[in-house]
Amino acid sequence: EQRDDPSLRGKPVAVGHGATRGVVAAASYEARTFGVKSALPSVTALRRCPDLIFVPPRFEVYRAVSQQIHSIFADYTDL
Repeated sequence: EQRDDPSLRGKPVAVGHGATRGVVAAASYEARTFGVKSALPSVTALRRCPDLIFVPPRFEVYRAVSQQIHSIFADYTDL
């Protein structure tokens, strides 16, 4: 997310939903310094890092980037 939105760079960011029953799907390095990590309930994440910025997941973007990375690997090695 920080790659695609420069305004998020250097800030604690979590992919997921900040709702009461939400869960962190992924956390930036900045968020991890506060103990925020994948599978952590959103409420706990916000307690650990009150300035945490939640962004909704963009699965189609992640899928496309994953395919690009796999394509690069395939250019250099047999998978």
